[in-house]
Formats: sequence, C-alpha cells, structure tokens
Amino acid sequence: MAALTSLPAFAQEQPPADAQASAEQEGDGEIVVTARRREERLLDVPGAVTALSAATLEQQGAIDLTDIQNVTPNTTLKDARGTNSTLAAFIRGVGQQDPVPGFEAGIGIYLDDVYLNRPQAAVLDIYDVERIEVLRGPQGTLYGRNTIGGAVKYVTKRLPDAPTLSVKGTYGSYKQADLVVSASAPIGSLFKLGLSGARLTRDGFGENRNLGIDNYNKDVWAARGTLEFETPDKAMSIRITGDYTHDKSNARNGHRLFAGLLTGSPSLGDVFDTNAGLANPKNDIEAGGISMTASADVSDHITLRSVSAYREDTSYTPIDFDSTPSVDVDVPAYYKNNQTSQEFQLLYSSEKLNGILGYYYLGAKATTGFGVLLSTTAPGFNAYTAGDVRTETSSIYGDFTYDITPMLSLTLGGRYTWDQRQSYVFKASYFGLTPDFGGTPIAVGAPSTNFRGTANFKRFTPRATVSFKPSDSHMVYASYSEGFKGGGFDPRGSGASAPISNASAGRTYQDIYNYLSFDPETVKSYEIGWKGAAFDRRLTWALDGFYSDYSNVQIPGSVGCLIGGVQSFCGITTNAAKADIKGVELETNAVLARGFAGPGSNIAFVGALGYIDAKYKRFIGPTGVDVSDVRVFQNTPDWTLSGTLNAALPLGDGDLTGAFGASYRSLTHQFETASPFLDQPGYTLLDAHLVYSFGEGGRYSIGIHGKNLTDERYKTGGYQYIRTDIAGTPLNAAFQPITNGTGYVPTLGREGVATAFYGNPRQIFGTFSLKF
Repeated sequence: MAALTSLPAFAQEQPPADAQASAEQEGDGEIVVTARRREERLLDVPGAVTALSAATLEQQGAIDLTDIQNVTPNTTLKDARGTNSTLAAFIRGVGQQDPVPGFEAGIGIYLDDVYLNRPQAAVLDIYDVERIEVLRGPQGTLYGRNTIGGAVKYVTKRLPDAPTLSVKGTYGSYKQADLVVSASAPIGSLFKLGLSGARLTRDGFGENRNLGIDNYNKDVWAARGTLEFETPDKAMSIRITGDYTHDKSNARNGHRLFAGLLTGSPSLGDVFDTNAGLANPKNDIEAGGISMTASADVSDHITLRSVSAYREDTSYTPIDFDSTPSVDVDVPAYYKNNQTSQEFQLLYSSEKLNGILGYYYLGAKATTGFGVLLSTTAPGFNAYTAGDVRTETSSIYGDFTYDITPMLSLTLGGRYTWDQRQSYVFKASYFGLTPDFGGTPIAVGAPSTNFRGTANFKRFTPRATVSFKPSDSHMVYASYSEGFKGGGFDPRGSGASAPISNASAGRTYQDIYNYLSFDPETVKSYEIGWKGAAFDRRLTWALDGFYSDYSNVQIPGSVGCLIGGVQSFCGITTNAAKADIKGVELETNAVLARGFAGPGSNIAFVGALGYIDAKYKRFIGPTGVDVSDVRVFQNTPDWTLSGTLNAALPLGDGDLTGAFGASYRSLTHQFETASPFLDQPGYTLLDAHLVYSFGEGGRYSIGIHGKNLTDERYKTGGYQYIRTDIAGTPLNAAFQPITNGTGYVPTLGREGVATAFYGNPRQIFGTFSLKF
C-alpha cells in the first residue's frame, strides 16, 4: 500500500508496519508491493486507497496531515475550528467534527501501527514520513481498531543500514521558518538508532486586535526517536519508537460574520483578524507516546507480531465562541487523554492461501472540563461541564485470501468486538471560574447533572471480497463489509433536561440514563471496482462505486438551554437517524510524454474524482418529528476533484521536477442544518511547485512552492448560536431578543454567535534539504 511520485495508489486495507513493505517502481512503471506478505502488483490488490509517498509529499510541499485532503476523493481532513492540533476527519460522509470525549471516532488515525483514540494532537506534522495512506470504507479485519468510515495511516521511515544525517529547512510567507534534523546510525551489527527533531514556526495569518497577539500562528516543537533490532537472517525484528510534540501556538479565534448585537463589536475586514477576549487558559498542547513492534518468522509460512503502545496528550485551550471582547460565550477548556493498546497478530502465507489472525485491546481514558462563561446573561455566570470517559475494548479478527484459480480470488474476513464505556458527566452552574482554571467559584444551586453510567456493546462485522483478473492488465472486484461504532453517553448532556417517565416519582436515574445515552451506529457497505492499465501502462486507473446503508447515526451537538430558569449550555445527541450514501471514485495516472529530453524525463497527469450522494432517510429530532427533509450531511461535499500536471527533466547533474495542481470542492455544509452563515460554496485551490535535486542519489535539493495561489478565502468550520426569526417567547426575563435591526436572535449569549474559521491564505515558501 504505497505509491510513488507520479502514480496513484490502488490498494486495500493491509497489515501495518513491517507487513507493508515499500513499493518499487520498475522501469516499465510497474508497482510491486509485499503488503500481503507476498510480492504482488498493486494493480492486483482489490479495494481502493489513496497513498502518498515521501517524495510526493515533498514535491507538493505538504506541511501537515490536512494537506492531503485536496488530492483524496470524498475525504475531509481539517483543523477542528479553534486549534491547530485537533483533527476533524470525514470519509464518505462518516466522521466526527466535535472533539468531545464519549464518542468514538468514525475515522481511525494511525501513527505507524498505533491507533490514536482521540482527535486531540492528531493533526500530525509531516516529517520523517515514508508515506501516508487514506483507506476508504469500514476497516478492521486486518489490523487495529474497528472504524466505521475509513482510516488514515501515517507511516514513518525505516532506518537505513548506513549512518545518515539529513537537514531540511523551509522559509516563506508569514515568516514561516521550519527546520527538521534527522540522524541515524547502526550500533554494532544488530541495532540501529535514529533521532529527529523539528522546530516549526510561523507568524499569524491575522491578528487578535483585542489581545495584541497573532491569530492563526504556529509554534511547535517535535521530536522522534527510534531503536531497531534485526537478526542477520531477518527472521526476527524489534522496533521501538517514541515521539513528543509541544504546540504553543496561540488559540485560533474565528471571524465574526456580523457585528455584535449587544456591544456592536464589528465584523472585521480581514477574515483572519479577531477581537476575541478570552486568554485563560493559555493555549498549550503536549502529546507523545512510545510503542514497540516485534516480529518473528517462526516458519516458512507463519509470522508472529506484537504491537504494544502507550500514548497521552493534554490540551489547554481557550475558545471564544463569540469572538468579541465581551465575556459572552467564552469557553476555557482542557482535554486530557491517555491510552494503552496491545495487539497480537499471526500472519500466514503460502502459494494459494494468505491471511492474518489477530487480537486487539485498547484501554483509554478521556477527561474534559470546560466552562461556558455567560457574563452578558448574568455577571460572572459559568455553565460548567466536566466529563470522564473510560473505554475498554477487545477484538478478535481474521482475514484470509484464497486464490481459487490464477484469475479468481476470494477473501473472507470478520471481527468480533467487545466495547465497554464508563462515563461520568457533571454539569453545574457557578459564579466565577472553577478551580481547574484558577478560580474560586460560588455554586448556583445543586448540580443539574451528576451521573455515572456503564454501557456494554458487542458486534460481529464481516467482510467479503471477490476479485477476478481476466488479463494481466485488468482486475474487477466486488466487496461487502460492515462497520460498527460503539455507543456511550453525551458528556455535555443535562440530566435536568431528561423527560420524566413517572411524574409522581420525579426524574429517576433510569430517566437520566436513557436521555444521556446513545446507541451504536452501524454501516453496511457494498463496493465494486475496476483497475486497469492501457497503452503499455502509460495509462492506469482505479474506478470504484459504493453504496452504504448507515443506521443509528450518532449526531452530537450543543444548544442554548434553560437550567433552573437560567440560560445555559447543553449537549444534545441523537442517533435516531438513518441514511443512504452512494458514490463514485476515480483515481488515474496518464504518462503524456516519456524520454523526450533523455532518460528520466517525463510529463504525467495525476487526477482524482469523488462524487457522493449522502441523504438522511430518517432524522427524528428532539420533538419526535422526522426532519430528514431539512437535514444535510456535514463536511461532505458532493464533488471533490483534483488534477496535477507533473514534469521531470534532467538538468546538469540533477533533476528538475515541477507540478501544477488544481483541486475543487463543491458546496460544503458545516452542520446537519444548512446555514447561510457557515456553509462554504464551491471553490478551487491552485498550487505550483518546482524542486531541483542534485548530487549523488539526490543528496541536495532546493525548491519553491506556492499554495492557494489565487488567495481564495474559504470557510472550514465555525460556530452558530442564533436564529433568524424573532417570534416566540424569550428564553427568560433576563434574555430579551436583541436584533438591532438584523433579524438575528441569539440562542446562546447576547452578542449573537456566528463565527467562521478559514483555510490558509496564499503561501509562498522555499525549501532546501541536505542528506549525508
């Protein structure tokens, strides 16, 4: 499952780490992989994945994980609103936008073999990477955690046999200044040691005019260490890796889309500027972990593997929803996560039968606390929420492919998962900050929620694939797979909002349990595909069509609510939703010219197209009414297209490579309800890159990169707590409608929250690299 610079990747989910050997590009353009513990052409592996090699990522000037969404069909990878480090990921309509604990991610993020259980600190900066893969559709019969929508795998480089030292630097727009230094060396005949460090900085795209600090800046330290052991016969290997990241960037704050209704705080002319006032706590994210992968060939047919890991991260971040100096909807927040995972695999390979049996365990703890400061409603008022979610999950899985004939193969797989969720949900009203943010609050009445609950879920999810190769250059396949995502409890939900089942007895524990809990969601996915090559492999393609039956869709959200007659902030979750998702994906590569200026010269076009039709068939809202006809899929544009024209030309003692690319995303909704404020109409981004590599083996390189050349302004997220009608009863006597002639009525706070976050503006930067 790897791809080289000018070739699209076509592959299925595969064992991670050392089971995934690098691809080799032969002289005729053939790609050979050992992804399933045997050498085979990528063309012969059923299923679809977009994979980008280190060379491709360098050529495209990729900075972090979110950069790859522009060249990946039906995929959204973005910073989650107010941070640089929290990832919101969607594939084929499945994902999670709000990073609160209690909800399993719809998309699995892997750092090498290790599944990252939480989205905090998951926007991985790209350095020392071998490749990044995006797998679409349910995953889980071959490795790691079961995920319902897909997986993104960040695979780091293996250490070379000889001593190496490499330096890569970047300098560009907004004083971007990055430096990555990596070194490795053998220790004796059996061990290798590698160390790398990165310093990644950039001034803000805009300014916080109220606090006098940069907005959208970057201030990151990162490091990684690797120790590898391998016996001379390569029958046994051990790889230990550790990584650490410290992100001290300022909190990102959004752009107000209209003036504040209470104070008139303006909508600023530059969308990257803000007047946000919250500065406590100071934004600070630390993340890291350690893992060990051990592999042993116990016979000619059987390999045993163990993957052990521990990870933790802590995020302190201020979120100013209203982006004004008012203490209106200001959220001091922290997230603390840790996880321990263990995986055992048995891989079997033979002439006709190849496959894997595995066991996976994950124990994780996610703790969060955040206040919602509503001083405009009542001076010093704080609607505080805290939660603790503990997850224990175990799975057994297997996946085997049998070659019935040289042309016909059958793959059968399955996974049985046991999930347990233990949750603590606490919600109370205070005057003043809580102790976790340095305050001494005064309680306002009794807590509205003080709940502990446990829920258990189990599910068998099968997978089956039939592939047929009528010729050496063509393969067709059909597959069926199921995905499962466990349920849990809404960590922001209010027990006071639970319906009372027995009026004489009042609200019972079971009432609150039923209100806060949500059920697992499931998907049944059908896919057909055709991979082919023509014109002496100058043209290759991978075409697939898919249909998903998506049930019990978990929809987390938050609203303004009343607790004790006072305006507050509450989570609200529904999974009374059912949807159908269908679509088409095409990835193709066309070599337009080859050898026109000597060996190694070529011109090629790489394209990707995704179309998706995702519709809710049922969506039962809080009032019990089906509102599916006015609900849409978030972060799922109907169309995603990209095309890149690549050229390589020998020049002097080196090679000059250039690329010009365009990517298009159609109308994108930020939430399940269409919003004239936050929805992003279709837009196109243009990029261009020029890199010259010279010296033995491309030892030196210099490059210049331009991204978003037309300086497009496009929304990637936002917050909205307003309605556009002024009818109805005010929430309470202290909360009278404020419209200031706009017709907008706040539903939380009094300024009116409609703030947007934007993708990066035009950036021009130069790069250099040295390898010794």
